Amino acid sequence: MDIVWQNIQNVFGFIFRHLVIINLILAVIIVFFQRKEPKSVWAWLLILYSIPVVGFIFYLLIGTDMHKQKMFRTKEIEDKLSNAIQHQETIIRNQELAVSYPEMKDYGDLVLYHLHASNAILTDDNEVQFFVDGRAKFEALLRDLQKAEKSIHIQYYIIKDDEVFGAILEVLEQKVKEGVEVRILFDGMGGRFVRAGVWKRIRGMGIQVAEFFPAIFGQLQLRVNYRNHRKIVVIDGKTGYVGGFNVAREYVGLDKKFGYWRDTHMRITGSAVDSLQVRFILDWNFAARNQTIAFDKYLVEAESRPGGCPVQIVTSGPDSLDQSIRNTYLRLIHKAKRSIYIQTPYFIPDEAIMSALTIAVRSGVEVNIMIPCKPDHPFVYWATYSYVGEMVLQGANCFMYMDGFLHAKGIVVDEMVLSYGTANMDIRSFSLNFEVNAILYDESKAREMTEYFREDLKKSKQITKNMYLGRNLFVRFKEQVSRLLSPLL
Repeated sequence: MDIVWQNIQNVFGFIFRHLVIINLILAVIIVFFQRKEPKSVWAWLLILYSIPVVGFIFYLLIGTDMHKQKMFRTKEIEDKLSNAIQHQETIIRNQELAVSYPEMKDYGDLVLYHLHASNAILTDDNEVQFFVDGRAKFEALLRDLQKAEKSIHIQYYIIKDDEVFGAILEVLEQKVKEGVEVRILFDGMGGRFVRAGVWKRIRGMGIQVAEFFPAIFGQLQLRVNYRNHRKIVVIDGKTGYVGGFNVAREYVGLDKKFGYWRDTHMRITGSAVDSLQVRFILDWNFAARNQTIAFDKYLVEAESRPGGCPVQIVTSGPDSLDQSIRNTYLRLIHKAKRSIYIQTPYFIPDEAIMSALTIAVRSGVEVNIMIPCKPDHPFVYWATYSYVGEMVLQGANCFMYMDGFLHAKGIVVDEMVLSYGTANMDIRSFSLNFEVNAILYDESKAREMTEYFREDLKKSKQITKNMYLGRNLFVRFKEQVSRLLSPLL
């Protein structure tokens, strides 16, 4: 034991004696070898030289950069999509899309962008149902799971071993006995609440399980960034779910800390479900390398019936060449002529988004932003309040949702088009996490989502200029510190 303790002392002694050199080497790596945004670089350098030892460990945990690494083998599906992409590109360039869907005449360029940036096919035979209440969402999900005949694919960021997951498992166990293929994919950090023994028992039921970026040495996570934040369920390749709800009791309002949980989820039937299926299979094949599955078996060749809701399923992540979801928000803000409605639990936009919103406000566009009244991550909350306060001073209408916790994530523009899903309006969702959103080019659905926002206003408190300017010194201090760290949050 004395020898071990002596070795530990020697290691720490070496680190302290060579701290300047270690920090210098790390600074060189950050500046010259990892392509970070300038603000992020300066934030890391500040941390390294302010708290050398802790900063070094902090950087190892969340600072290492894996941007643009090719993680998913996509050639098989890209070959299948190439003809459809070329066909849709021709339709858009010939203005045929505007003829078939007059309300989409201003958004053909956005459709075209996503065809190229993320192979996001536009489908127009979909039915979409919104859920803003967790109980209603999980009741519908359980009904659909009970009807499954061939396959169930479930992917969530957070899964907890409680009554909500228990109710789902009860159905899944029965479905496996009926011969249905069942797969569960969870994120290594978000799924840490379920013990290894529970997953072993689930596998024993005949359910296939895979973990995205698993922990090492039990619960030790070396990747705080780059989490798979997607929430996707696909049943028989025909019914899909995507949105903000995870699987735990707080999402149905049973956690006293958060109270009522206000979120947004979508149930989709139609050809857009194929896009959700493709995303699940890509993520599954990356995480479950010894249990990979083929696309052909699970993609349903349904006959398209134009006249439904036009939908594009857009995904993004640190391996993407484009920040597709962030660019969706940016493009929609620039296109807004009358109104913008934003709901997000975390509002930490980059300079381009802030500039676009400021220009919109000053151009006479009604900009409405809604955030929660309580934090689930304090630093993120105070950074959010800082950026929201800046928008209040610019003339935007900003609100705090007071009836529990607001976790809905999305934007509605001109009551014509909306994008909702798993991505917050923050740097982490734009760049560091794997996300999925659905863009709905449908006036009736955009108006429906706008009505949900207006109903939420009845349970919200407006942040006025006087309220923001009158905050005390301690709040201002928390804001400034959090905002300084915002490139890392």
